[in-house]
Amino acid sequence: MSTDNRVMTLLDEEQLDYDTMRHPEACTARGVATASRVPAREVAKAVLVRDAGGRYLMAVVPASCRLDLEALARASCRRGLILATEEEVARLFPDCEPGALPPFGNLYDIPTFLDVCVCDVPEVYFSAGSRGEVVGMPISDYLWAARPMLGRFCLHGEVPRANV
Repeated sequence: MSTDNRVMTLLDEEQLDYDTMRHPEACTARGVATASRVPAREVAKAVLVRDAGGRYLMAVVPASCRLDLEALARASCRRGLILATEEEVARLFPDCEPGALPPFGNLYDIPTFLDVCVCDVPEVYFSAGSRGEVVGMPISDYLWAARPMLGRFCLHGEVPRANV
């Protein structure tokens, strides 16, 4: 991971404990879990969403879950939520590889909403801009650094290929 990475800079500035692990390149949160041999429920999946007014927000759920847009709309008090396009993600996160969105919307002036079930694990793993490396840290440190709003918008169970 490059030394100018926003996530790593934040974690270092806050003097938080974290580890990085290289793994075979992966383009999805489930792929990161498999490639890094971490349970999918411990891997945070960041999903960029746009509301009817064109404002963005980030939802963070475990890789083992799907995002429920209707529940996220209720939790965020936003209407007309849709998934952001790949082009929008690339424009808003120019320093990140496709499929390696970090769960830190606050570093990009985008509100972050975290499903409370992510807090059930002692350590969380996530991509920080690279498809070949994962970062792991205590969930308490992630909450401090990302400062997400908490809610319930996760659909548990097997994730079909076409769903988020």
